[in-house]
Amino acid sequence: MKADSIGRWFEATILDLGRQFRWSYLPPLMVYFAAGVSGLTGIVGTFFVKEYLDLSAAFIAALGFWAGIPWVLKMPLGHLVDLVWRWKSGLVYLGAGLIAVSLAIMYGLIAHGAAMTAILSAESWFVMSALLAPTGYVIQDVVADAMTVEAVPRVDERGEPLAESETKQMHTTMQTLGRIAIISGLVAVAALNITLFSGVAEMTVADKAAVYAKIYLLAMFIPIISVTGVVLGGLLLRERARGLREQGLDEAAIERMLYQPAEPTRPNWWIFGGSFAFVVFTLIMGLGKVPLAQEIVLIGSLAIVLFLMHRLILELGPGERRAFVGTAIIIFAFRAVPLPGPGATWFEIDVLGFDQQFLSVLSLITSMLALAGMVLLRPMMATKSIAYVVAILTIAAGILSLPNIGLYFGLHEWTAPRTAGIVDARFIAIIDTAIESPLAQVSMIPMLAWIARNAPPHLKATFFAVVASFSNLALSASSLGTKYLNQIFVVTREVREPGTDVIKIAADYSELGVLLITVALITLALPLATILLVQRSPLRSSA
Repeated sequence: MKADSIGRWFEATILDLGRQFRWSYLPPLMVYFAAGVSGLTGIVGTFFVKEYLDLSAAFIAALGFWAGIPWVLKMPLGHLVDLVWRWKSGLVYLGAGLIAVSLAIMYGLIAHGAAMTAILSAESWFVMSALLAPTGYVIQDVVADAMTVEAVPRVDERGEPLAESETKQMHTTMQTLGRIAIISGLVAVAALNITLFSGVAEMTVADKAAVYAKIYLLAMFIPIISVTGVVLGGLLLRERARGLREQGLDEAAIERMLYQPAEPTRPNWWIFGGSFAFVVFTLIMGLGKVPLAQEIVLIGSLAIVLFLMHRLILELGPGERRAFVGTAIIIFAFRAVPLPGPGATWFEIDVLGFDQQFLSVLSLITSMLALAGMVLLRPMMATKSIAYVVAILTIAAGILSLPNIGLYFGLHEWTAPRTAGIVDARFIAIIDTAIESPLAQVSMIPMLAWIARNAPPHLKATFFAVVASFSNLALSASSLGTKYLNQIFVVTREVREPGTDVIKIAADYSELGVLLITVALITLALPLATILLVQRSPLRSSA
């Protein structure tokens, strides 16, 4: 009997997901995969900043705030995609171009630093690259979200409409596979980084720079992957059109079935007008060097996004509207918690001796287990409310912050002698990563599935974009909180003058322990308090 239960669970959880795959899903999955592959340069970027740029932890956190702003623009971009549905693939080419320019800047800084810095400072080039990349990725991500809707057919091979239950199931599968594609990209680049970073710790500065430059050159394949997905999507649509043509359908009917939303989309000028106001407002604050510019931008952009969300959710019924608002508030609180900032990684590199290759191993473990976690936790996400899922993730995040705090206070120095050196710092880091990784990737999946089930058919891309804009504002709030904490608890890493090896800034990790404890307490308290308040209000989320 037990064997039968395991067999049924394996059938429903693993095999059924594979059976539901369709070739029409592949084009958006390739764009999502490209987003995952973007992690190829993550570790290189960390070491480049640490070894070559004199930037504080607070400045990097502030840069993370500005780099997150383009993701708020998913709302007007999503609505634009709904309006230009037939020609949306052109936006992927635009995003690919911006990504390529960002990567070229970083390659030039490493491989041809003297020529680049003769034009602008290395810090200026780095900031430019850090802002161009997310702009390109957000444009591609918006189109990929729309392609997931297009990938799910509305009619069968004979041109007959599919049952609503069948299309709902396909939308849920498509969203799950989209998250899997992103994590698969992370798995691929983590495995590649392990090879590329082999022996880097013992290399000279020049040899390290050559490896870093090679990785940025390899990353040029990222925009190629996403563009290939769009080209394939066009070919598959033409093939589906040919099949319908053979069934005797006329061109107007084929156009409606394949190239247009289920209902015509009318421009929502509130979205475009509000978004234009947001862009102007942000540029004035950012370029004008206004005091407290980040705080003003966050409050102002949040007000604009909330106003636009209010206009959009009028498309929903009263009950769905309240559930949507309550769920969005919970997701915002969960994603708005501050992080320790780059100081924690600097500590792992300088004090614990984690090199590029070991950080790649941690990334690989995280990605692989996140992939497995999303599949294995799919039944829980399908049966439990979003509030329940976020509460579980919050408690887990609080508990799993303890090993990192323990490493700072020397837990490995106590465990290693008592375990013949087995449970050392790297062992603890691997175990912590292995437990934490499946939980960190699942918070948005229930929300995406809710949209796939409940958003109006002609506004799917817009609703996806609205939720992304709101949740990414939460990440901007997180970056701002991270900056505040790094200004209160100052952490510095050692910076040496290139060429002379003279120490410019001494390493100081004395306040990192208090920073880690503070972050852990906020991580636990903020989401749980929000869930408690929302679930006791009319906005209660039962979805």
